[in-house]
Amino acid sequence: MNPRVTGSEAERRAVDVSIITPMYNASCWLDECLQAISQQDFTGTMELSVFDDASTDDSREVVEGWKKRLEARGISVVISGHNSPQPGGVGYAKNKAITQSCGEYLCFQDADDVMLPQRVRLQYEATLLHPNSLIGCKVQRDPEGSTERYTRWINTITQNQLITQAYTSHGPTVVMPTWFCSRNWYLKVGPFNEAGKGVPEDLLFFYQSLRQRGGVARVDQCLLVYRYHEKATTHSVTEETIWKLRVDFLQEQVLSRWASFTIWNAGKQGRKLYRSLSPTNQERVKALCDVDDNKIKKGFYTYEESKVRPAPGIPNTTKDQSPKYQFCTTETPPLPSLSALNWT
Repeated sequence: MNPRVTGSEAERRAVDVSIITPMYNASCWLDECLQAISQQDFTGTMELSVFDDASTDDSREVVEGWKKRLEARGISVVISGHNSPQPGGVGYAKNKAITQSCGEYLCFQDADDVMLPQRVRLQYEATLLHPNSLIGCKVQRDPEGSTERYTRWINTITQNQLITQAYTSHGPTVVMPTWFCSRNWYLKVGPFNEAGKGVPEDLLFFYQSLRQRGGVARVDQCLLVYRYHEKATTHSVTEETIWKLRVDFLQEQVLSRWASFTIWNAGKQGRKLYRSLSPTNQERVKALCDVDDNKIKKGFYTYEESKVRPAPGIPNTTKDQSPKYQFCTTETPPLPSLSALNWT
């Protein structure tokens, strides 16, 4: 229950699932998005909570036009927004949409995507089994064939890898447009970061959920048409921003617990990972390992740009004697090996 809604209003408005839709200049996609919401086969109670983040098109009018049709299907509709000169950003709009909603569970739905009819039902059932988790699903990319490798990864990563690859993947192992969770879990983890453009609010929330010992799970069915287009907000986030957040989280959650380790990649990516580490963790790196003789022929890598003097350096070798560390194991091996090959 939303703690901001109390008394008789809470009793009147309480629903099972709130569909959370931040909106900014989404007019061209909204009819398909809202039509799909109206066709959900979920038999519980639902509401659609839309927050218009200073759209300059007719997005708000399109949603208003759907209000009676959705309510005729038993889906209550809450619409609000602002008309400031600049949008507040995705994190801000999500938080606002959640605050004005009252569902016990939250289904995140971007205005440019399309949910399949069974999405709410199947993810609701999964969340009942995993109440302190972020629940995702498989996706269909539109246009077909766009971001082929990324889409294949979204749909084929195993349930175990949803956790293990959280430390090496480019973003959340269940992608934000597919998220479903309990309101209680959002309140424990959130809110979303509201810094705005260029900040990956989904990755920050995902990491915070893991810090709170939250789970990650996926319904292994395609439940969402996930659109790819040039206006998507994800394009505003730079690779370097993502890289820094990933390295910082890896150091905090994993490397700080290791006495020493090797990096399996003596090439460009391995050296970049080494340079990105804190001085303390750089001291824990015993070698850069590789099977490519050309990458290790100098025998030693010196980080000349380091502020530490003398400049730190580590050997390059083809002989990594350490066991490969699996993030799901309970015991840390004497000298774990961290692969940088997945950090591309």
